[in-house]
Amino acid sequence: MTASTFAAPWNPIDWPLTTGPVPYVVLVMGWAALLVLAVGRGRNWWRVRLPSALGSAAALLAVLAFVVDEWWFPFPGGIPLRVVGWTGVALLGVSLVVHRMIGLTWRRRLLAIGAGALVALMAVVQVNIGFGQFPTGRVILAPWLVRTERSIPPHVASTTNAPPGRPLSEVWVPPADLPEKGSIREVPIPGTRSGFEARDAYVYLPPAYEATPRPLLPVLILLSGQPGTPGDWLFGGQVNERLDAFAAEHGGLAPIVVMADQLGSTWNNTLCLDSRIANTYTYLTVDVPDWIHQNLQTATGRGSWAIGGASMGGTCALQLGVNDPDHFGTVLDISGQDEPTLGTRDETVEEAYGGDSASFDAVDPLQVMAGRKFPDTAIALLVGEDDSEFRPQLEHVRTAVEAAGMTTTFELVPGGHGWTVFGGAFEREIPWLAQRTGLTG
Repeated sequence: MTASTFAAPWNPIDWPLTTGPVPYVVLVMGWAALLVLAVGRGRNWWRVRLPSALGSAAALLAVLAFVVDEWWFPFPGGIPLRVVGWTGVALLGVSLVVHRMIGLTWRRRLLAIGAGALVALMAVVQVNIGFGQFPTGRVILAPWLVRTERSIPPHVASTTNAPPGRPLSEVWVPPADLPEKGSIREVPIPGTRSGFEARDAYVYLPPAYEATPRPLLPVLILLSGQPGTPGDWLFGGQVNERLDAFAAEHGGLAPIVVMADQLGSTWNNTLCLDSRIANTYTYLTVDVPDWIHQNLQTATGRGSWAIGGASMGGTCALQLGVNDPDHFGTVLDISGQDEPTLGTRDETVEEAYGGDSASFDAVDPLQVMAGRKFPDTAIALLVGEDDSEFRPQLEHVRTAVEAAGMTTTFELVPGGHGWTVFGGAFEREIPWLAQRTGLTG
């Protein structure tokens, strides 16, 4: 149950931005504005200025695509075609505005600028529909609306643990004063052993964590995609609201979720490896678990710990589940790739290991699974049914994990590659995660 589920129709910040009338109205207004900008008077407009505007927009798009894909290269698979197309539309709108400025009064110039802004807004809305990161204005404003705290509740002397062979829910008795919702904490997790400079993590603590005696809850480490931030799962994926809804039906019980940083910065790609780029693997398998053990009271053992993520974060979850099975008995891979990548395999190996392909093969999950079985690991693989890039890769992963003996779930989710899929897939698997980690039967 998310913010969009309880959207108040009278409140504009709750109006859907990826479905319903708002994006369609913006689309119609944007195309109308582009048409108004494109239609001019006189031969000079049709023979010179309009072709010049089209050429300028095309040239700007080509330069931008080259800089992003060949020089900056933040997307291992290249800029998504949807982004390229709508960026081109926005640039065309800007170019038309510039070419119309000559000879116009200030009033008409302001009108032209307003039309150009409508075109740009249309492009932004259409890109957002593709990624689904901001389903409502409330999600856009979430960093300011979601209440977070900097401190972690202190340890308590009395705890409740799951008895051997039975789920925690069978022995848990929620107190009368249990909070209705969980809490969000924003905390630094230092790279003590790894030296990795991580951004602050977000921690979701279920309502039951505030009770005394405190139930020892399972842990899920959740990773964002790339580009991304630790808060993406909170603000785009609405993890807290989805888990609060689950907790409301299970006496306040839900997994503790640590939304850790595996990137270091929004556009960086560390590959979740210990390499020449960063020691991210040690950070996620040593520093983060050590911090959790020191600061939180949780269930222990690989059966109570899960690793998950979406897109590059899903790839990372697969890597950690395969390379550190002693920590993680459950893996949630949403729309991940079949191997960590910076583009091509040769580029990845060169950047990470100086061309040493053997070092890469030693940690590449598909290569590791080819020589080792994982009968005690369970993995859920979910991907958008319209995701033409990542669906074939996750189907490849499915073949590999089944051959490696993992207990495997594979599901297609309506949509493509974005937060509409990621958030919905996570919500769908909460009961599975709870059952796998000993929270429920």
